Amino acid sequence: MPSSGQSRNGAVQRNWVSLVPYGLNEQHPNAYRDIVETAWENRDNLGYAWRILNDGCCDGCALGTSGIHDWTMKGIHLCALRLKLLRLNTMPSMNWRLLEDVAALRKIPPRNLPKLGRLPVPMVRRKGAKGFARISWDEAIELAATGLKGTDPRRLGWFLTSRGLTNESYYAHQKVARFFGTNHVDTSARICHAPSTAALSATVGCAATTCSYSDWIGTDLLILVGSNIANNQPVSTKYLYYAKEKGTKVFVVNPYLEPGLERYWVPSVAKSALFGTRFADDFFPVQVGGDIPFFYGVLKHLIENDWVDRDFISSRTVGWNEIVAKSRSLAWEDLECGSGLTRSDMHRFAEAFGKARSAIIVWSMGITHHRYGSDNVRAIVNLQLAKGNVGREKTGLMPIRGHSGVQGGAEMGGMPSAYVMGSAVTEDNARRFAQPDYWGFEAPTWKGLTAAAMILAAGRGELDAIWQSGGNFIDTLPEPEKVRESVAKIPLRIHQDILVSSNMLVEPGDTVLLLPSRTRYEQRGGGTETSTERRVIYSPEIPGPRPGEAKDEWEIPVLVARRANPQQAAKSFSWQDTQDIRCEIERVCPTYKGIAGLRKKGDQFQYGGPRLLVDRFLTPDGKGHFSPIELPEERIPQGRFMLATRRGKQFNSLIHGKTDPLTGAQRDAIFMSREDAVRLGLRDGAAILLRNDQGEFHGHVKIDRIKPGCFQGHWPEVNVLVPSGCLDPSGVPDYNAIVEIIPVVQQGSPIASDTIS
Repeated sequence: MPSSGQSRNGAVQRNWVSLVPYGLNEQHPNAYRDIVETAWENRDNLGYAWRILNDGCCDGCALGTSGIHDWTMKGIHLCALRLKLLRLNTMPSMNWRLLEDVAALRKIPPRNLPKLGRLPVPMVRRKGAKGFARISWDEAIELAATGLKGTDPRRLGWFLTSRGLTNESYYAHQKVARFFGTNHVDTSARICHAPSTAALSATVGCAATTCSYSDWIGTDLLILVGSNIANNQPVSTKYLYYAKEKGTKVFVVNPYLEPGLERYWVPSVAKSALFGTRFADDFFPVQVGGDIPFFYGVLKHLIENDWVDRDFISSRTVGWNEIVAKSRSLAWEDLECGSGLTRSDMHRFAEAFGKARSAIIVWSMGITHHRYGSDNVRAIVNLQLAKGNVGREKTGLMPIRGHSGVQGGAEMGGMPSAYVMGSAVTEDNARRFAQPDYWGFEAPTWKGLTAAAMILAAGRGELDAIWQSGGNFIDTLPEPEKVRESVAKIPLRIHQDILVSSNMLVEPGDTVLLLPSRTRYEQRGGGTETSTERRVIYSPEIPGPRPGEAKDEWEIPVLVARRANPQQAAKSFSWQDTQDIRCEIERVCPTYKGIAGLRKKGDQFQYGGPRLLVDRFLTPDGKGHFSPIELPEERIPQGRFMLATRRGKQFNSLIHGKTDPLTGAQRDAIFMSREDAVRLGLRDGAAILLRNDQGEFHGHVKIDRIKPGCFQGHWPEVNVLVPSGCLDPSGVPDYNAIVEIIPVVQQGSPIASDTIS
């Protein structure tokens, strides 16, 4: 790691980066400029913008706020992501007549479509029509109700975005989906963290983080695996700052040394804003897909040196003998080859981890976005169980969430395998929910499809209708052209959203409906969000303008249900506002006991308390389960490279900056090591072509500190190279691809020679 900054008088300031104020000579985000740009962008509605920031619960990442404050730190909790999202809430309605001819809209870059403004009125497009026609809400509801009633429930999909949706909206949507008889219900959150849900549920019995953000501050060791929190949860760097102040060591396990994890200038902390803060104390550059062999190597060292908590293992876990036997059966040569690190590297990590009194492991999509993502998470759980780092202060397992709605979305039933948290899709639970004091109708009990599987089914002609509340499959799933073809085959598409997306403009299979929604801040009765640390937070309705004829997010599917079956829906959907929904959630989901009492800004509770699994695990036997998983097999042919997807200056598929302020990279940058560049005869900035059986991508070389043999390119641009249908058992796509690289001559055409190898 680089050496610490040093003052002129020789006094070492351990965590300083530079004496240059705010690192003006360094590459990093400029938070103060972001504030000025946001104020200018929202100049036509500044009062409303301020009320959203000051009174609303953040609709950015899942750290969670009330206004601009949280429950971990003193001072302001505000980041660039939230500032960039602000305009989506304050912009005026678009001219709906622009949708009357989609040919003109298709010429607009997909990321510029949201700038047209908010969707103001319901519209419909029939097959063969050049665009959408305005209709009344009554016509729209009738079309939707008739279409869904006439669809075989096993051929009906329901997808929910994480774009600022509240728990109440998730709950309403999934309940209406079950009302129409389908379990093909999924959320964008699970395209990210379904492997975490599956692995944690199987090993420790709960799918949520087991600790709190406050546990970061003062833990002996904080380990970030496959996660770039400086980009995706920027305020968390403030937690890191205070953790470093308390003496916490930070380890990073990742193929690329993210600059924001090495050093950062936290704008709301004076000392850090002036001198910067060094975060990473050690870096372990595993190769893409090398996490399981690396963690097995660490576990072997823990066992050999007896750096384990034997009392915890014997009293609170099962499967220890099996995991010991499995780890001992693995040859060091195989672990070194698979991880891309040496036995000595693994020992260095194991010694620090084994001797630490406490440790927290934080992970994100670098772990989950593999066809073996669930096993990656199980490997992490193995380490924490071996040390008893669960249920104690300053310890825990944290799958950090990237969007404000994701934790609650699944817990409210936005998944094919559960009606709500703790109520799996079973015949017994279906009968229970059919009782009058629950839902009053019997939900389906067959296994539903995940989001990626729905689109694969559509490609096979097996999906007749889909309701999408937000989301854009074309800009998020692998092989976008194949996705476009699949979407076009669906006879009935219902797009409920706040903005125009390229997904809406795909030719109709038969009928496409556009239904304009309100945001969480416009929702009658307010709404709630569940943060990464399981904190359920109330966000009040914010006084301000309302776009066109848009309706509350939760209300639209309920109106359709009432039209489709008035008599039954009158009993099952008697809600008048979100307060009624919260009362029902509290009744049917005991974990969320207290949600009905959240009524004003600042109201919140943390279900399960600061720490879960203190006395027992939530598995059927009350034990934590070790997992003797297999090593993944990544066979990369000679002359080919593993390409991983990364995020840069962006938030979901809506917000994309041209340049990542943390790396200085443009959207077409392909990150590669200097060793690979030299071997391939490429210079920094050289034009290249990446190619495989799925497609081609033109980019430019960015030489950086990344594991040799591994490339990274920005999601979703390089999705054209990522094969569809390669899924983790939980349903999440593998967002990695094997590619060949071809240099491009200055004129822009590839050199005629074979691939460089």
